[in-house]
Amino acid sequence: MKRIACFVSRMFNVALCSVILFIGCNMLSAAPAFAKDITFLFTGETHAMLYPCSCPIERDGGIARRATLLKQLKKKYPGALVLDSGGFFAGGVLDEYAQNTELDTQRTLVNLRAMELMGYDAVAIGDEELNFGADFLKDNINKTKLNFISANCRIDKSLPYIIKETDGVKVGITALTTLSAMEKAKGVKFIDPKQALMQVIPEMRKNGADIILVLSHLGESEDLNLLNEVKGINVLITGHSIGKGDVSSKAGDTLILRPSWQGRKIGRATLDIKNNKIVNYKVEGLRLSDKIADDQTILSILPRCFSDAGCKKEGLVGVCQEAGTLNAKCVFSEADKIELQVITLRSCKVCDTSAVVNFLKMQFPGISISYLYYPEKKAEELVKKLNITGLPAYLLGKEIAKESLFAGLKANLDDKGNVFMLKPSFVGLSYFISREKIKGKLDIFFSLNDKTTPELLAVIKDFKPQVHFLAAQEDGKFSARGGNLEVEEYLRCACVEKYYPDNYWDYLSCRAKNINSSWWQDCLGNMDEQKIKTCARGEEGQALLGENIKLNKELKVMIGPAYLVDNQEIFGTKGVPSKEELKKLFKR
Repeated sequence: MKRIACFVSRMFNVALCSVILFIGCNMLSAAPAFAKDITFLFTGETHAMLYPCSCPIERDGGIARRATLLKQLKKKYPGALVLDSGGFFAGGVLDEYAQNTELDTQRTLVNLRAMELMGYDAVAIGDEELNFGADFLKDNINKTKLNFISANCRIDKSLPYIIKETDGVKVGITALTTLSAMEKAKGVKFIDPKQALMQVIPEMRKNGADIILVLSHLGESEDLNLLNEVKGINVLITGHSIGKGDVSSKAGDTLILRPSWQGRKIGRATLDIKNNKIVNYKVEGLRLSDKIADDQTILSILPRCFSDAGCKKEGLVGVCQEAGTLNAKCVFSEADKIELQVITLRSCKVCDTSAVVNFLKMQFPGISISYLYYPEKKAEELVKKLNITGLPAYLLGKEIAKESLFAGLKANLDDKGNVFMLKPSFVGLSYFISREKIKGKLDIFFSLNDKTTPELLAVIKDFKPQVHFLAAQEDGKFSARGGNLEVEEYLRCACVEKYYPDNYWDYLSCRAKNINSSWWQDCLGNMDEQKIKTCARGEEGQALLGENIKLNKELKVMIGPAYLVDNQEIFGTKGVPSKEELKKLFKR
């Protein structure tokens, strides 16, 4: 019996192993493709920004820091592709550090060498890359190891696309050049961007590309139109626009990535790819802050300065000698003293003066700062004498008129007799002295078209704010960033608020979530559709919306979200604050 039991046991084990082996083999043969992670590191619109920016805060950027961070990222993400969407030549209207052709050319050559050393895999040809003419670009396409790409503008050895494999995924990379570049490139052949894409995408697919990535130097509004007409683009990195908006968004199945202006950040996008589609992604902008050390190889090719603006030391005036060469050096001397009085409030939590003060210190190193606090006696006397209506106020001594940079600031100054005062339109206001304090009153200014508005309305609802839409009225006509459709929605909202105040917030929230839908009636519930239509299309709606935006005009609020607290303090937020943050601010 034992022998029979052993035989049965052995037969069962063999059968079980066979079953497991059979299932395992079939699982292997029929297994779905597993997701693979690939990483893109991207820049764009850098305009040969070699050094950290001369910003009042967050003095980020610089090619030496960028090289260090790229090395760290490529070590962390082996196989990561490094890409630029164009606009990396110096010169042109968007280059705030442009000087003259000779120095701008030299700055461009240093930048090209640095990008080559950093190991960029592909760079788009934008209109800025033709700032010095087609021959200069041709010459440098031939000299460098960089892959210059454009599907619709072929210059000498530039490429319509390349295919790079990373972590087992083949990425087809192409680029588009704005047709405005034709003015700078006489004799260079351009074709329509849409036509070019419809030619190269099938070709890339035929040559094995799993994922299609476009480096577009068209501008984002044109990009969005293109994505509606050309299918099959998995990723698009924008260019030819100042980095507005979030670092990423989706348009249908296409992931849109936005580089940081002047290379102040490196964009990092890690994508989960399954069956040649993006199933998940994570995108972030990584600051090139002063915590990142300079790369020594890049420093060895980087001139000390290209202009006096590159020579900064607190309290000293710097002069750049032998600018743009490896022998360049900064020579410093003591700066002339300039008095700056800042009038603010101790109790005002949103009256941050640091950005303006840091800006002035960078422009005029000899500035000596003193603070006066309203309504203390000396501050109150100055407020009355100079007819100051809002704070913080910045008063500069007349000696500033002798400074070389005064001419650039003059248009933003009001002459107040013994002092100059920075215009509120230049520095902004946080506290309105002339407005009556109404404890607990809250006004909010926003656009229904902003994608964060649904979240904002959910957070702010319990505070019961008075809503003001970001629209303007001139010569009896209304305008808004989203055009007539946005204005029409505001007219309906104003009518809903008048006739159905109890349903107003629900209607706002519903429309914010579905703002691109023309079916506004779906948000009415039991409200009378005809009554709202009649009101919105007539003089009544016009009058109601005019009243809604009256405060915008008075306070000169043009962007949002912005908040007016207690009828006196005003501030804006980037994104949506939490309820807890707002509670602390409103109950201070």
